[in-house]
Amino acid sequence: MAELVAVIASTHHPFYYRASTATGEDRPPFADEWVRKVEAFRETLTKARPDVLVMVGSDHFHQLWLDNMPQFLVGKAPFYDANFYNEEREFGLPRMLLTGQEDLSAYVLREGLDAGFDLAFSNELRIDHSITCPIITLRPQNDLPIVPIYTNIFAPPLPQPKRFVQLGRTIRQLIESWPENKRVAVIGTGHLSLELGGPRQFGPTGPDPQFDRKAVEWIASGDIEGCLAEVTLDSLHLPGNATHGFMDFMLMMGVAGEGRKADYVDTYDLFHTMEAYFTWYPNGGRS
Repeated sequence: MAELVAVIASTHHPFYYRASTATGEDRPPFADEWVRKVEAFRETLTKARPDVLVMVGSDHFHQLWLDNMPQFLVGKAPFYDANFYNEEREFGLPRMLLTGQEDLSAYVLREGLDAGFDLAFSNELRIDHSITCPIITLRPQNDLPIVPIYTNIFAPPLPQPKRFVQLGRTIRQLIESWPENKRVAVIGTGHLSLELGGPRQFGPTGPDPQFDRKAVEWIASGDIEGCLAEVTLDSLHLPGNATHGFMDFMLMMGVAGEGRKADYVDTYDLFHTMEAYFTWYPNGGRS
């Protein structure tokens, strides 16, 4: 059977690549500390020695639009073109090609349907920065096959927060029942408080530092029930108009398990957002 060797959750700031590679006067003053934090975070994945990455993210209206918006989608292609023109133009992100782990994609899709999740799929999925950013930060050599799983956090009607947690639990069950001798890491990215295009977008921190502190505590302590008791689709509008991306963090809490404290936690306040990094080792990191 496959072994779940790491559960990793983080924000996905698309400006990291440009900030980290800039030199001279173009290099922002916060870049060195940001790079230091990301490189330390990267070691938590390296330590796990995965063979396959299951990547949870959300399409930013690049490929999926209001004419066909799945709630949960599994990519099942041999390769994935990654990053779109506007991401190259605005964020300086490079074009990428990611390899797919087709047999695990097919297993997650079939078994996920049988477990009660009506998952959509795509054989022609193109990936955007919700998945390429964690590849850049955590595995810049881009040498491992992936299974991309997209969630709908942008286009109402959205799934309820508890459904994200339930999907996270199911993903873990499916990985641990996959009949292949592979080491699998699950990496998911989302948002803490976030405002896009609104009056609170460009502050010195995220738009709601109080929510950010509470969210980090929920995630770090594995307090799924406490989180579900306070977080609703309506409440997520209050910290910022794009804060529904926090539900992807809730999904990752579901993968990690109720009451499971993170083995690694770090944060970094940046302009307009707090960056946050979490890692759990299901077996204690011993294997």
